[in-house]
Amino acid sequence: MASYLTEPFDRLPFGGPEKSRRYATERYHGAVGLNWYDCDPTLRFLMRRHLGDGFGWAEPRLREMGALMGGPIAERAEETDRNPPRLEKYDRWGRDISRVVMPPSFEAARRDIVATSFTRPGFVAEASANGVAPAPLGVAWSYLLDQADIGMACALGTGGDMVVALTELFAPEDVKARVRELFAAGEMSGEAAQMLTERSGGSDLGALESTASREGDAWRLNGLKWFASNANGSAFVVLAKPEGAADGVRGIAPFLVLTERRDGSRNGVRIRRLKDKLGTRSVASAEIEFTDAEAFLLAPSASAGEGGDGRGLARMMELTNGARLGISMMGLGCARRALVESLCYARTREAFGAPLAEQPLMRRKLAELIVETEAVQALVFDGYLGRPRLRVGAALIKLRAARLGVTAASDAIEIHGGNGYIEQWPVARILRDAQVNPIWEGGDNILCLDVRRAIERQDAHEPFLDRLTEAVQQAPPGDDATVDLVSDRIGHVRQAVGAWRKLDRTVAEARLYPLAQYMADVYAAALLLEQAGWERADSGTDRKALVARLYARSHLADTGPLRAIDGPAEDLERFKDLADGALIDHRD
Repeated sequence: MASYLTEPFDRLPFGGPEKSRRYATERYHGAVGLNWYDCDPTLRFLMRRHLGDGFGWAEPRLREMGALMGGPIAERAEETDRNPPRLEKYDRWGRDISRVVMPPSFEAARRDIVATSFTRPGFVAEASANGVAPAPLGVAWSYLLDQADIGMACALGTGGDMVVALTELFAPEDVKARVRELFAAGEMSGEAAQMLTERSGGSDLGALESTASREGDAWRLNGLKWFASNANGSAFVVLAKPEGAADGVRGIAPFLVLTERRDGSRNGVRIRRLKDKLGTRSVASAEIEFTDAEAFLLAPSASAGEGGDGRGLARMMELTNGARLGISMMGLGCARRALVESLCYARTREAFGAPLAEQPLMRRKLAELIVETEAVQALVFDGYLGRPRLRVGAALIKLRAARLGVTAASDAIEIHGGNGYIEQWPVARILRDAQVNPIWEGGDNILCLDVRRAIERQDAHEPFLDRLTEAVQQAPPGDDATVDLVSDRIGHVRQAVGAWRKLDRTVAEARLYPLAQYMADVYAAALLLEQAGWERADSGTDRKALVARLYARSHLADTGPLRAIDGPAEDLERFKDLADGALIDHRD
């Protein structure tokens, strides 16, 4: 039943029941309220593939998680966006307490997520005891959470693995014990943050100014971090330059800073202000000042007198690829949510005598969204679960996934029309949130420079091309043209890398972007062909082969002088296969 009052204009001469029905709000169901596992055939397919015999044990738990994320967590994300964190700077005596107050909606969501997380130690142990690989379940958990709230994902996951790993390697024993207590609920518990960026430099970390002075087996750290997310955490990895160290990248060292000193007193961590951000309002981002903060060097103790071994930043960057995959998953989460909202809306909204989803131009747009989202899904899942782990993989995947989150959300707003531009509809927040992903953990230019390092120092393109060739070999029979096209382009990428290496250094740097984009295009096409082979073996169907074919035509084929205007219209002819394979909505 409708929950709104019948308006007088519904009874005007040119109104009437049929026109009014088109705008009956109870007909419009978005993504919230769906079980995000049950409604997603692509996720179920990937879980069957990666879990194997463990799928039967895992599926009820995946279904429970799908209901949680698509229900309470998604609803609370909207509430937190409207009522973001606030800073209590001083107590009633005027003392600096720098306390971040999180809204009740955030706290309730975090409690439920941490208690049921597929990454918590107890669940991982239970899965392993039942012969189920926990890694695919952790990936599915992140994929579902990121559709609800990438800010929450950031709050839970920022730097937890880095804090735990480096602390176990380098911190004093009593500090290790304290950190183990903090992370008893797992690395994704919202206790960590990494603090790198300063006013003097974001990506240019060699320009940072924070300093640390030796004090026994600890250090005193002073400086200002300009953009630190999850400021309400308890354990931070902070970059600083030890006194006497060289100025520049090799002089940087990572330090552990806890909110409390060893003696239990408050550490010298002051929050100047929370950032008034465009999106991701559920994670508290702040300017943080360290004033004689107790800190612990996260570097080999043998070289502690010099402030580390000169590999502090490099050691952190080795852990950064995992963070980049996390941001890639956030981009995919935004794209998937934008796709679901678009399909839900287009199936209901009517214009020119039919639902939007039956209009040829809208079908073209929706088909494109489906194909692009599933291509990025293939990239992100391969980044996490593919073997071997590719050195260039994380940079290429983030380059594509972070950008798709923005463009897909923008498309979703256009599909919703003026409604999409209104904050009461969900797609406006998706766009505001998605815009941060190309920035977090390195923008496009930084990712391209990482691709250069990997190629020049490690010939990382060789295992990458081997992986692509292996993927294409798994393609099902019957579409030789697509297989030949992708195989041909793998050879072209090898030629492109060779030609790029011969360029003048300045020109070569400028050409990194098209090179990386080409590599990502062929990577995604090869993975979609691999998935098509899995699908044929799993169910005997050819939908993924269709997705691979459409993607390869769009990104890799020579479209000729007519720009493929005269090409096959499979995106329209088989739209129902594409759409039904992307979203099952039992409410229809």
